[in-house]
Amino acid sequence: MKRLVITLMVVPLFGVFAFAADPGLHLVKTYKLGGEGGWDYLKADADSRRLFISRATHVIVVDMDSGKPVGDIPDTPGVHGIALANELGRGFISNGGEGSVSIIDLKTLALISKVKAVGENPDAILFDPATKRVFTFNGRSHDSTAIDATTGDIVGKIALHGKPEFAVSTGTGEIFVNIEDKSELLRLDPKKLKVENRWPLAPCEEPSGLAIDIKNHRLFAGCDNKMMAIVNADSGKVITTLPIGGGVDANGFDPDSGLAFASCGEGVLTVVSEETPDKFSVAQNVTTERGARTMTIDGKTHQIFLVTAKFGPPPAATADQPRPRPAILPDTFEVLVVGK
Repeated sequence: MKRLVITLMVVPLFGVFAFAADPGLHLVKTYKLGGEGGWDYLKADADSRRLFISRATHVIVVDMDSGKPVGDIPDTPGVHGIALANELGRGFISNGGEGSVSIIDLKTLALISKVKAVGENPDAILFDPATKRVFTFNGRSHDSTAIDATTGDIVGKIALHGKPEFAVSTGTGEIFVNIEDKSELLRLDPKKLKVENRWPLAPCEEPSGLAIDIKNHRLFAGCDNKMMAIVNADSGKVITTLPIGGGVDANGFDPDSGLAFASCGEGVLTVVSEETPDKFSVAQNVTTERGARTMTIDGKTHQIFLVTAKFGPPPAATADQPRPRPAILPDTFEVLVVGK
């Protein structure tokens, strides 16, 4: 199939950008999983070839190569995210519905323990290798909770003064997190449990997804106003912004290819090429499916995994739900795999 490569010059607020050569990514596989309920984050474990998918009240574990379910982790009410500490053989799941974190054995997927009262609606979650701590980012209590990954004890909290979304770690003593309602980016010290810097992301509005190029210290924030803000992680300066699809919820970066990704609910995966640490361009907009707004990258195959389902019309608006979401059609949940 012929591909049309377009070069488009636009003058945005932070300079000039162009569409780069098409990297040739496309939808290569679809895994039909079915089942009921919504979803949020998913996490690839490249070594074990397992994909962890949050699914409302439980976590589905799928073989990444075959798409077959290989396990299920129950009792995760309002689950949002999954963090993996492979060096400790443990996984951590944020349960937004009960303000807890489930600690699981990565070999057996069995529950080791639950950490209670971590905060109101723990959402994003990550393991920081430098401190051997797990951090939850609590949407309603506007803070971050640090948990000792070995003992499961809460060691402290960081007040964030805003609604946190996704977070990333350098693994060397820095954590970065988007603050959605303030359109800010924070740099945290995971050892001292303090906010080191608070940076505005303008013109980015309501950032959600966040990814990092650790080598070049660049951050990629997905913004609700259809742009990706690329940030110098040392200075907090927005280097440039690039156009992406609508409804972004997750970002990713592949250090081997130098490509950054924004998964967008309108049915587009925007691909950005890092040509140099200060030069970026849109390389491709891959057609996915409506609702495919969360993603994860397989570090071995460099494939991108997304999840979505088919949708029917939204229910009637009510006083409590003035803008109801479209109904999810039963048994249509699926995993999309994008690659070459």
